[in-house]
Amino acid sequence: METTVQETTVIIVGAGPSGLAVSACLFAKQIPHVVIEREDCCAPLWKRRTYNRLHLHLAKEYCHLPFRPHPPAAAAYIPRDEFIKYLDEYASEFKIEPHYCHNVEVALYDEAEQSWVVTARNTEEDQIKHYKSKFLVVATGENSRGKLPNDIPGLQDLTGRSLHSSEYRKGLEFEGKNVLVVGCGNSGMEISLDLSNYGAMTWIVIRNPVHVFPREFIRAGMYLLKYLQVSTVDSLLNSAAKLYYGDLSRHGIERPSEGPFALKLKTGRSPVIDVGAVSKIKAGEIKVLPAISTIKENSVLFANGVENSFDAIIFATGYESTACQWLRDYRGILKDNGMPENPAPTHWKGKNGAYCAGLSKMGIAGICRDAQAIAQDIAVKVNAFASKQILI
Repeated sequence: METTVQETTVIIVGAGPSGLAVSACLFAKQIPHVVIEREDCCAPLWKRRTYNRLHLHLAKEYCHLPFRPHPPAAAAYIPRDEFIKYLDEYASEFKIEPHYCHNVEVALYDEAEQSWVVTARNTEEDQIKHYKSKFLVVATGENSRGKLPNDIPGLQDLTGRSLHSSEYRKGLEFEGKNVLVVGCGNSGMEISLDLSNYGAMTWIVIRNPVHVFPREFIRAGMYLLKYLQVSTVDSLLNSAAKLYYGDLSRHGIERPSEGPFALKLKTGRSPVIDVGAVSKIKAGEIKVLPAISTIKENSVLFANGVENSFDAIIFATGYESTACQWLRDYRGILKDNGMPENPAPTHWKGKNGAYCAGLSKMGIAGICRDAQAIAQDIAVKVNAFASKQILI
């Protein structure tokens, strides 16, 4: 059977917020493109791998995609279901029609043709489809796959129930059970709160210093960054948090030496947005434990010598990019870990017409900036090529 190739100007891999944003920006510039998505819907991470009580951690003014800010009547912190509705409406408004159930198996750059060739499998029909374009956008995001820790001895021998935070929905099924949450980022803290609210006996592992703030503190800090230096805003936030919480080190929460926004810029690590977990920690309703030393089948030994058994362990230990598994020629755009090779602010641009969106660790605001920059750069190149053709 003859192999057909669909040709277009831009191929976007991924129909999450990053892919939708890039598609909308290209649509606005009338640049032909195709969006390829391995699952059967847009934004599958939000729809299928987030817990029920999730809200956007930042205020709505920092969490919209290009051309469509949230309306004034919207909640300051958008609930999960409302954000999913926003993404569906966004796809409809900008006529984004991804090729769903198409799992990209390989993407490589053809030097002779100076084009990208993408091979995807239609998982519904079990057929291979080929695409060809001058430009390729990696929009599969930072959160392609849940990541488990690789430095805990005995983890592979764990006999009790364990799950990644992407599999957690709500705490009802854990009522009355002993549950350990490993990881103290935003997901870990909020899942701990949810578990405790549903009556689980909840423990959380906090092994490293972490910044914790009420969400309105972060909202105020982001506003102040428009006018003040990072160091000044960090100092103000830390002082306010100390007054608000008191000394959290007595409860097992140490604060990093670097300020929250300085640390975010340096490492990409966000401060924890507290929506109630800290008060439960202070009240002893959520118990803090240090790093895990080892796991012995159904018991866990911690660095302070405490040993305990749990009905379930939830690993809120983050995600990782999987783009390098299918992008053969990723040098010049991505590192081996699937994150941008180039430093900000040009992290989104690679060689041979390759781009990446949503890998800046700057949330939805970063996605918005990436998408606009990518579309503008492609538009300049497309227009320059068209001008040469006219001259010829």
